[in-house]
Amino acid sequence: MKKSFLGFLLLLFSPWAAAQNPSPAEHLGYPLGNKFTYHHRVVEYVRTLAEKNPDRVKLIPYGSTYEGRPLLVAVVATPENLARLETIRTDNLKNIGLLAGTASGPIPALAWLSYNVHGNEAVSSEAVMQVMYELLNPGNPTTQGILKNTVVILDPCLNPDGHDRYTEWYNRVAAVLPNASPFAWEHTEPWPGGRYNHYLFDLNRDWAWQLQKESQERLKLYNQWMPHLHADFHEMGSASSYYFPPAARPFHKDITAWQREFNNTLGEYSRRYFDKNSWLYFTRNNYDLFYPSYGDTWPTYNGAIGMTYEQGGGGRAGVAIARENEGDTLTLKDRIAHHFATSMSTLEAISSRSEKTVQEFVKYHETARTNPIGTYKSYVIRTKGEEGRLNAFRELLDNQGIQYGLAGRDFSAKGTNLASLADENVKFESTDLVISAYQPKSTLLKILFEAKPDLEDSVTYDITSWGMAYAYGLKAYGLKDKLTPAAYKASPMTNTVPATPPYAYLVRWKSFDELRMLSDLMQQKIRVRTSQVPFEIDGSTYEAGTLVITRKGNEALGARFDQLLAETATKYQVRLIPAQTGFVTQGSDFGSGDVAPMRAPKVVAVAGEGVSPLAFGEVWHFFEQQIKYPLTVVQGDALSRVPWREVDVLILPTGTYGRILTEKVLSDLKDWVRNGGRLIAMESAVNYLADKPDFDLKRKKSEDKKEKTELFKQYANREREAASDETPGSIYRVKLDPTHPLAFGYGDTYYALVRDTYNLDYLASGWNVGYLGNEAYSAGFVGKNARERLKNTLILGVQDMGRGQVVYMADDPLFRGFWYNGKLLFGNAVFR
Repeated sequence: MKKSFLGFLLLLFSPWAAAQNPSPAEHLGYPLGNKFTYHHRVVEYVRTLAEKNPDRVKLIPYGSTYEGRPLLVAVVATPENLARLETIRTDNLKNIGLLAGTASGPIPALAWLSYNVHGNEAVSSEAVMQVMYELLNPGNPTTQGILKNTVVILDPCLNPDGHDRYTEWYNRVAAVLPNASPFAWEHTEPWPGGRYNHYLFDLNRDWAWQLQKESQERLKLYNQWMPHLHADFHEMGSASSYYFPPAARPFHKDITAWQREFNNTLGEYSRRYFDKNSWLYFTRNNYDLFYPSYGDTWPTYNGAIGMTYEQGGGGRAGVAIARENEGDTLTLKDRIAHHFATSMSTLEAISSRSEKTVQEFVKYHETARTNPIGTYKSYVIRTKGEEGRLNAFRELLDNQGIQYGLAGRDFSAKGTNLASLADENVKFESTDLVISAYQPKSTLLKILFEAKPDLEDSVTYDITSWGMAYAYGLKAYGLKDKLTPAAYKASPMTNTVPATPPYAYLVRWKSFDELRMLSDLMQQKIRVRTSQVPFEIDGSTYEAGTLVITRKGNEALGARFDQLLAETATKYQVRLIPAQTGFVTQGSDFGSGDVAPMRAPKVVAVAGEGVSPLAFGEVWHFFEQQIKYPLTVVQGDALSRVPWREVDVLILPTGTYGRILTEKVLSDLKDWVRNGGRLIAMESAVNYLADKPDFDLKRKKSEDKKEKTELFKQYANREREAASDETPGSIYRVKLDPTHPLAFGYGDTYYALVRDTYNLDYLASGWNVGYLGNEAYSAGFVGKNARERLKNTLILGVQDMGRGQVVYMADDPLFRGFWYNGKLLFGNAVFR
């Protein structure tokens, strides 16, 4: 192994090349590590090797990014295995019950290696070129031995848009001779940085939720292969060394003994390389296996061996950076060598246990089908009146490859409400959705539905609760009985134009689909009203927030009005209810002031230095991709030049606003609100406005008491002690005022994913629309001090200021885009 690795170093830093294949240096025109390679050139090299080795490489394009860059994987195998590649793929799916039929025979292990999910962690897209070159090098006995029983799938760059955002910037500003000083220009990446994709989402938090185009397209391919191992290559701060498994605690309790054992095996193989080369590394720290939406955990919950590798460096490191803590200079060549080493060690580890790995993978899914883990053997979701939420939830299930069906009959059963966690006797209907735990992906199903995942360690890397009943606002129940669902048959709803033109059309305000439809109608200049109060008509009751689309006000559309409305509503699967009169039996008639016209607002969001790229990206994606509504983006330092008369709604995503909202800008902003503007402040923007003049929001006053000082608390416990003041991501039950427009569509309860210890008092003069009471905690880890501070605190508030409003959203309802139940809430803030 040592001779093989010394050979690699000679390959990396000399012009040697195999007779057939150009080395990366020969193809690129510079040695790997001398500069960062643009994405199109990485792809070009992968394609070149594929063209020169048609019997050993198959390229599979699987999509493109938002900016149009190609996404693809390269499958590398022996000629014998490549010739039967489709049989290997389908036999693997047959082995685990995801494809009907019986496998034709034994298959090799499938190892999928993913590089560069964070664009400015760009070293891995350099390393993958050397990895592919060596896998195709007939003179390398290590790689040729690996390929005898392992098929290797390489994804050279999961985030091309972020990669090129970083690479184009770095290559533009880097000195001719790399400047290793940490203060040099090339080590100070500008906002928003290259870490994120086009819409500034973190793709490594999107594996389960699949909000982003890149994730959707990649995981569709992943499910067609279901590899036995998945390795994810990253970078961390430049002061760090190198992390490889074993992973840190907490491990999710459903990770199998074999997966834990292999986690240790990976560490053993990596240590051999690092020890022999005297490279620094660490294990069992920082990077746990718990939150289900990472590139190590999501594959793990799909039965694979999943792991993360982290190289010290990141976007700040550039080609070379001086490290005061180590007294050395970390170079790009060093980082490439380390990622190459762990790529090889990973492949050697699975190759050494290829047969056992395949056997355990089959066993994992056989257990899932015949004896699924967990308390609940079936999940039932009520569908009546919740069609919009169910459409979105079924899309999530389809993306995961989770099977579902219908109840097929009316029945009663005892089940656990997966939001309140109370046992209830429930009457279910034939059209309710049923998900059986007896299926290949039941472990993933169980983990996604978990309300209170068991947490073996309070120090975690990410959020600690994510239950789908909370995230989607579902009426979901876990049953201990095994139910066999009837086949699901899609029955799309179609709106037709009534024979007699109605006085108005009504739309219940229940789900995100209604919001998407409203956005479309506004852009078609169709005039929409909304009832501010509940009402009754034709024997049916309607909640406040119901859309009322009258013929009056839409005369300009003439005979096209009904057809346009029917087509638009059908597009979003929203049911139109014709009303032949404007007279209601209870509530307010459609011509009253309580049934107010809705105006299409001109919306502006703040971006740039000081604003969280992630928080801004959530808002940006919400408007452009989810509701497809025009959004004007303004840099924070340009707010002083905004023509306020042309703005109806201003959104402040979380960020640091001290330099953005100067005294002059804040004064102009308040004047604009008083003249009818609506300001939406989110998370830390809320904290910034608290206690400012003219803003009614106040922080809680701390109790005037002396805290007992612990004289002998241990320094070694500092991280664990700090956790007592934090909530990394827990679920709280928010009490809502359902009569306020901000809460329309929700009733009196909303479950929020709380990630900060809000310390906000109730509004003295304003509307406390959503707040946490004394017993609001529902699930997830919350430190003892944080839990106390989260009692009796404001989450959602609205302050009237002159003719305008300030909307305070201390909790971000758009977090990572996956909290479906928060999207209508944010829509209310914008449009109501």
